[in-house]
Amino acid sequence: MNRLDDKTADGYLPRYDAARAADPAAAAALLAGWLRTERRPLFAELRAHRPVLVTPAFTLVTRFAEVTEVLSRGESFTVAGYAARLDPALGCPVMLTRDATPLNWREKGLMQVMLPPEDVPQVRALAGRVAEEALDAAAPHGRIDAVGELFRPVCAAVCAEYFGFPGPDPATLSRWSRTVMTDLTANLTGDPAVHTASVRAGGEMMAYLRGLLDERRAAVRASPPAVPQDVLTRLLCTRLPAGLGLDDRRVAANVAGLLLGFAENASGSMVHAVGQILGRPGLHRAAVRAAADPDLFDRHVWEALRFDPFLTVIARTCERDHVLAPGTPHETTVPAGALVLAAVASAMADETAVPEPDVFRLDRPPHVHLHFGHGPHACVGVHPGTAVISETLRRLLRRPGLRLLPPPDGRVERDRGVFPDRLLLGLGQEGP
Repeated sequence: MNRLDDKTADGYLPRYDAARAADPAAAAALLAGWLRTERRPLFAELRAHRPVLVTPAFTLVTRFAEVTEVLSRGESFTVAGYAARLDPALGCPVMLTRDATPLNWREKGLMQVMLPPEDVPQVRALAGRVAEEALDAAAPHGRIDAVGELFRPVCAAVCAEYFGFPGPDPATLSRWSRTVMTDLTANLTGDPAVHTASVRAGGEMMAYLRGLLDERRAAVRASPPAVPQDVLTRLLCTRLPAGLGLDDRRVAANVAGLLLGFAENASGSMVHAVGQILGRPGLHRAAVRAAADPDLFDRHVWEALRFDPFLTVIARTCERDHVLAPGTPHETTVPAGALVLAAVASAMADETAVPEPDVFRLDRPPHVHLHFGHGPHACVGVHPGTAVISETLRRLLRRPGLRLLPPPDGRVERDRGVFPDRLLLGLGQEGP
């Protein structure tokens, strides 16, 4: 075990309450700033004293029990808030923005069949091959931009070869993903220009996918594959009873959803995990030793990411008044219409559900890791997604001389303070 020390802080709630009494808008800005820069100590205080914090702008939920309740109770906490942004981008209803509807039930089940656990060896091999090629190319230079030269190229290769969605080129695929996901997850002020850009990018993507479907269908008719290896071809080769199959618009929407749910999250998660591992010498040495055993190494990745997850909160809309933590001193009614932020980053540090949360332990049960969400909207691509992240990092950690570079080179550059765009890492022996 390695104890990972974290600074503590107190007094967030008194300062927030005082600011809210004087100027609610300023209080909201104060809280938003803490969520960006002092998240761990803020969450610790909230879990202890006000685990459900109702503010004029949103309700922040921080304990494991209530976070998982919010994510499990789709009748009270819905994903409807995403529909106004994602549906226009893809030009149709999207399974990801529907709760307990026939569309969600049918298409989620179908996509789980298309993304089975049995694909993990194939996906690991793909990620490993592309990672090795990228690392070999960077080795003579003694450094690598982990985002632009490794993580995003691996994600693009997975989209092309496993999802069957190569895009016109990797740069365009990346632009589509980033533009739509910026509006969906990082456009907190509702900037209409950001939404317009998302709708334009989504329209380009869907038009491309419709053409790709025609091309792929013709290829399948000419030479039917014995066992389709990519998801798009599987969808085209699957025959369902009349009324249960997907038309081209539905196929395109679900394939687009694979890109949107994968590329930014996987790349960002790899940045956060490698930062935790390389930033702690003892953990770095342990991870290098474990890299010979993929199963053991994977546990290092997910436990490291628990300390600094890329996915920190998951948003829901409260459809009706709902009481959280009933019968306890922290009982709180979340009002209908509230934006609810389920803080999965806080839940994974909740000592009531995660023993010794400040200690790095490899024996955590899988349910305490909420990196892929929880409940009915947990990621349908969890199996290939975990394989890509773990294997890419395993290949990286096996490289001799891997190290963080001092600022400014080693600083993570981010788009809108959210999406990593650049992280330089050293490779090989350091110079004099």
